[in-house]
Amino acid sequence: MIEFPPGLLLIIGACFVPLLPHVVRNAYMLALPVIGFWGLLILPEGIHFAFDIFGYTLSPVRVDGLSLIFGYIFHIAAAISIIFAFHMKDTVQQMAGLVYAGAAIGGAFAGDLITLFIYWEATAIASVFLIWSSRTEAAYRTGMRYLVIQVGSGVLLLAGAILQYKATGSLDFSKMGLTGPGPVLIFIAFGIKAAFPLLHNWLQDAYPEATVTGTVFLSAFTTKLAIYALARGFPGTEMLIWIGATMTAFPIFYAVIENDLRRVLAYSLNNQLGFMVVGVGIGTELALNGTAAHAFSHILYKALLFMSMGAVLYRTGTIKGSELGGLYKSMPYTTGFCIVGAASISAFPLFSGFISKSLIITAAATEGHWIVWLILLFASAGVFHHSGIKIPYFAFFQHDSGKRPKEAPSNMLFAMGIAAFLCIAVGIYPAPLYAILPFQVNFVPYTTTHVVTQLQLLLFSALAFTILMKTGLYPPELKSTNLDFDWTYRRMLPKLLKTIGKVFVPADQFVRTVFLNRVEKFIASVFRHHGPEGLLARTWPTGSTVLWVAVLLALYMVFYFI
Repeated sequence: MIEFPPGLLLIIGACFVPLLPHVVRNAYMLALPVIGFWGLLILPEGIHFAFDIFGYTLSPVRVDGLSLIFGYIFHIAAAISIIFAFHMKDTVQQMAGLVYAGAAIGGAFAGDLITLFIYWEATAIASVFLIWSSRTEAAYRTGMRYLVIQVGSGVLLLAGAILQYKATGSLDFSKMGLTGPGPVLIFIAFGIKAAFPLLHNWLQDAYPEATVTGTVFLSAFTTKLAIYALARGFPGTEMLIWIGATMTAFPIFYAVIENDLRRVLAYSLNNQLGFMVVGVGIGTELALNGTAAHAFSHILYKALLFMSMGAVLYRTGTIKGSELGGLYKSMPYTTGFCIVGAASISAFPLFSGFISKSLIITAAATEGHWIVWLILLFASAGVFHHSGIKIPYFAFFQHDSGKRPKEAPSNMLFAMGIAAFLCIAVGIYPAPLYAILPFQVNFVPYTTTHVVTQLQLLLFSALAFTILMKTGLYPPELKSTNLDFDWTYRRMLPKLLKTIGKVFVPADQFVRTVFLNRVEKFIASVFRHHGPEGLLARTWPTGSTVLWVAVLLALYMVFYFI
């Protein structure tokens, strides 16, 4: 049996994509994740391909229960995304998608911090081309910002790995805890990629600017690789409980007022990541199982929702809620698949979100985190409000926009059908998913209490939406730009700099007038009467005068460069 590092097959295979004709290319690209998935099934657990280099021991591949479940779903997501993009002939996007997926898979199996860093940066560099492929000025600017943030996250990861090695003498990627500067830097690097609060705006900016097919790839890999990394390196870190709880709650308010429906999905993605982060923070076997299961479910239903909205954008040319409505008449299959995704993300019984989210919520209650438990319940109602109802309602069922586009292309429908089938199959029969979780599962999701509580929560949220719509209190879909935390540097920072400038500009003018003009006149006078050599023969000022001149010069330099 020949072993092959997971993910590397997709990365190397991407190099041959431009050489193949379009028809053969699709089959070839789909074969790569299928073969890779089969390779995982026969790859034994343990450390593989370990070697020493420059005195460092590296373990490029570590296979265990946690890495395997992420490896499985990453391969499935890659295959679905490739099918969704069958109609596309842009080889740059095709290569970028394969390298991006392969790097994420490789990162999920990295056994040391250096290997993780290499794959971490590869995901950043490959994925940015999925944004730039939109070929718009906004996509270019957003892509540059995305690249800087993602590469910056990798730089922090590398710095943390170096400090961790100096402190412990090991590069092993295992549980660390916040015990020193190295782990702290690594934690921040993971937090940036996981879109922690105040570090999250790259997600809402980047995903809606990507191409129709690129957004589906983006929704699957970057943030879930970060969730895996947190589960590997920082399980049981209590800080993550509150970070995750915050992540579940605050996006709800922005998603309600957002007009761009792909941006609404980006906010709901942040919300769902919060549940996973809470699970990592709790750190029990039940909670970590919940994190892994919810990552698996989330990749499926979030891809389904982004695919349905991508199909709408592909056929209508817009994804603004204010410009859509009535599309169910001409896009019935896309509408049905979107409803399946909406039911899944809302955690309706018999759909995938229910059997995974309940693991995390139960873990919070079991460990006595009652405030967090209440926040998670509120967040569950909120996500049904803005993703379960708002997305399908404003895209397909609100006032008739008069648009009658064709149904989505057959390859898009087939990809959405696969994702929808898996969402329902996992929801109805979760045993196969539970069987591959990192720890043994002794949890039954379909109890009377769980089902009734969730249905009550969903019905209450639906009632609230109906009342707000009927009374006209629901925020209308308007053409607008919601700045979110971007307000701090788009509005507050320019005002702050302007205020600072009012203080420093007069000082700068004073220094120029009082100091530099006099120095200039002094030098000109010496040159005029004594020549260049006169500067050397000239009697210089006293020490106190020189000190004051130096201080003024230093102040001038500070004022000038600020």
